[in-house]
Amino acid sequence: MARTKTSKAWMHEHVTDIYVRRAKQEGYRSRSAFKLLEILEKDKLVRSSMIVVDLGAAPGGWSQVLASLIGEKGRVIALDMLEMEPIRNVTFLRGDFSEDNAVAALQKELGGRKADLVVSDMAPNISGVGMVDQARSMHLAELALDFTGNFLKPGGVLLVKAFQGAGLDEFRKQLGEVFDSVAVRKPKASRDRSSELFLLAKGRLARS
Repeated sequence: MARTKTSKAWMHEHVTDIYVRRAKQEGYRSRSAFKLLEILEKDKLVRSSMIVVDLGAAPGGWSQVLASLIGEKGRVIALDMLEMEPIRNVTFLRGDFSEDNAVAALQKELGGRKADLVVSDMAPNISGVGMVDQARSMHLAELALDFTGNFLKPGGVLLVKAFQGAGLDEFRKQLGEVFDSVAVRKPKASRDRSSELFLLAKGRLARS
């Protein structure tokens, strides 16, 4: 089957993408590693010995970055529906985060401890229907926020992917009710044409 103009354009963009080339040169599994690296450098989110939960982790670019920064005394617990090749100092769980058994598996791995940082690069399978895809992406972001209520330390940080569109402002308000501060990050490695952005919520408030 002949390639469509759209697929040809995507392939050209992919092979000429500076971050794709850098990922191969520097040993990262995905170009998205550079999105996280830029945010971490700007906001100083990671320190050694942290416990980090990585949601939507496959193929592992973010987990690679996190594991390299937290050191041997830290721990990354990664979850995705897709399989992921092993990474040193990363515990991988395969499951659907929207299902209770996946959350239960994360809880078991935490072993009564709470995370210092939760990161979510989750995105829905694209249907091509804008309203549907936006609703699904916001649902995943809301699930990540719900997770922090039980499994993120007071004072902890949530970094969650979202997309510009319906529901985003309301979600930012929800974050503001749970965290001390909320900021928007659009790293350089996030393509200009993409409506993708990252919400950085710092200082989870202790429950009254």
